[in-house]
Amino acid sequence: MPDCIFCKIINKEIPADIIFANENLVAFKDIHPKAPVHILLVPKKHLVSLNDLSEEDKVIMGDIVYQAKLLAKAQGIAETGYRLLTNTGPNSGQEVQHLHFHLLGGKPLASIG
Repeated sequence: MPDCIFCKIINKEIPADIIFANENLVAFKDIHPKAPVHILLVPKKHLVSLNDLSEEDKVIMGDIVYQAKLLAKAQGIAETGYRLLTNTGPNSGQEVQHLHFHLLGGKPLASIG
């Protein structure tokens, strides 16, 4: 998708603070963090939302969840707790039309609105 900001980050057309990448995903720091740790995990395959997943995407989704666990440990938030979430569609607050997951932690998350 030529106008997708996450596709541009994946293709290194615009800069981002990338902390992990493999064949399935890129993880980078959110530019508007909602917690001390706020990392976006984005599949390299352009999918608008969870609604676009096909059976073949199960491997990508498993990799995202597994890497989120590893990143939480590396960021020092695994023991105290963290949140992994995604928004699907306009009523959920999805702002970028490319599937992505927010890894949040580093403070009590009940205070995040």
